[in-house]
Amino acid sequence: MTKPVKNRPYLCRNFKLKVMAQRIESRRHLLNCDIAGFTYWDGCMALESLKIGTQLQLVREEDNKFDPYAIAVYYQDMKLGFIPRGENHDLSKFLEMGYEDLFEVRVNKLDLDEHPEAQVGIIVYLKRKES
Repeated sequence: MTKPVKNRPYLCRNFKLKVMAQRIESRRHLLNCDIAGFTYWDGCMALESLKIGTQLQLVREEDNKFDPYAIAVYYQDMKLGFIPRGENHDLSKFLEMGYEDLFEVRVNKLDLDEHPEAQVGIIVYLKRKES
């Protein structure tokens, strides 16, 4: 952590802002949603292990008979549910073409007082391409 230069504390503030901007620029917000179908899969078994910031994985399910653009959400080897049907179309194309490394998925909401289908929210980021 940097110390403010005596009589010039703005130097420290400017440095912190630059560091924060670099962190933010490494990824961009793409999507926020609740996990659809959370009560039908392994959600209840994983719930105790989840916390805000937990990283999740997206897996394209091309053979899903209910949704041709289905994208499953996994925590380790447990299927938590899906990206909601109305929000998965474009994202599914990237996953189909092998671009799963473009995305970072994290838990951003846990609320056990909500209806089970709205207890866990996620955020999907688009990661900056590494040079």
